[in-house]
Amino acid sequence: MSRRARVVVLISAAAIWLIGCLLTAPGAQAHAELVSATPADGARLSGVPTQVTMTFSEGIAIRDCAVRAGGRTLPIREPSGQPDVLVADLSGVHATGGRLELDWRSVSSDDGHVATGSISFLISAAPATALAGASAVPSPAAGVPGPDPAVHRAVITAQFLGFLSAALFIGGLAFLAMAWPQGSGVPRIRRALSVAWLLGLCSTVAETMSQAAYAALLPMSGVFNGAAVQNLFGTRLGAVLISRALLWLLAGVVLVGLLQQQQRAAQSPGWRVGLIAIAFGLLRTVSMPGHDETAHPLLGAIADTVHLAGVSLWIGGLLILLFGVLPRRRPQEMAVAVARYSNRALVSMLAIVGAGALMAWQLVGSVHALLHTSYGHTLLLKLALVVTVLALAQRSKAWVRHRLDVAVLLDGDRATVRPFIYSVAAEAGLALAILAAASVLVSANPGR
Repeated sequence: MSRRARVVVLISAAAIWLIGCLLTAPGAQAHAELVSATPADGARLSGVPTQVTMTFSEGIAIRDCAVRAGGRTLPIREPSGQPDVLVADLSGVHATGGRLELDWRSVSSDDGHVATGSISFLISAAPATALAGASAVPSPAAGVPGPDPAVHRAVITAQFLGFLSAALFIGGLAFLAMAWPQGSGVPRIRRALSVAWLLGLCSTVAETMSQAAYAALLPMSGVFNGAAVQNLFGTRLGAVLISRALLWLLAGVVLVGLLQQQQRAAQSPGWRVGLIAIAFGLLRTVSMPGHDETAHPLLGAIADTVHLAGVSLWIGGLLILLFGVLPRRRPQEMAVAVARYSNRALVSMLAIVGAGALMAWQLVGSVHALLHTSYGHTLLLKLALVVTVLALAQRSKAWVRHRLDVAVLLDGDRATVRPFIYSVAAEAGLALAILAAASVLVSANPGR
């Protein structure tokens, strides 16, 4: 069987696996969604209950949650030892027209995601009086307010920049270590890695501030609210973001070692061990806020890490290849670096597809959710981009196989190399689009 045939077989097998997972997977939630309520939603009651107990799909940050009835905010508490349960006190609440509707807002303690919804009860013996300003069907103003859309966009932008900087930094350094050690002395590569490091640190700070405002339901001006940031630091998400910022500072030590010792550092076992340790920490802290790991914690953690590692090795190497190796058009460099990257890129893409299929199985849960929710539509777009990238990558491999020797013989002739540069540039552009789609998916709800 030829190499191309083997690639087609592997990709087909991955696609069949993905389809099978979507057909048989159980549903999952990525945010703190309401699982059950006591009394149950839609129950017919003889009178207004004294309290309502709500159970969510994961732990909640009780101080940021809220329950309202007819525009009135109700007292809420969290039972001891039950971080996923909220109890709302309905003392003094009256029903109107035989119906009581409660609007709720939950904030996940793990990742700060906000979810909203409502539950209602039919009251067979409702009193004639009601809360001031209440109506049988609450107006939109009476509901629980959600996050500011501008703040939500700021969170997505910060996450995109975080993904991009991590991919360029980790993948770029790995490319130098495995395929092109002499590139550590190229000025433009050194500048690109320095910018990636600075962008990673700044995007982490920006994500921290925007996530704090997002969880506290503040406007854009609230990103500078010290109390909101302090509240965020008391959550799991805050701890993850602090850890990521510290890891970026440690990553600066790895970068400085490369900038000072250049090729010697890239080929040093000690430096490579340091890079692996920092890369693993960054990958875990980048992935932890983004995906649900409550159903299968270990499996979800492994899939997240493998997926992001594949993305980083693929995109980081691709950008270094595009802006570092190819513009120099040095035949021997191209012959070695391009061939080495081509082999590793195939492994990276298989890791991306395999781990991505597993995460889709956990998060989407059904073909209906894939086809009828905005999350599913974004995921389908991402999958379409991945398939297109695979086609471009296969074309690039064909160029490497058939024309690289010619390019070497012609001493890096511009006309000979240009089609390959165009293919790599298109692949890099699609890679950025995939990162953008991933940033949207991280903040989206699979059930909507």
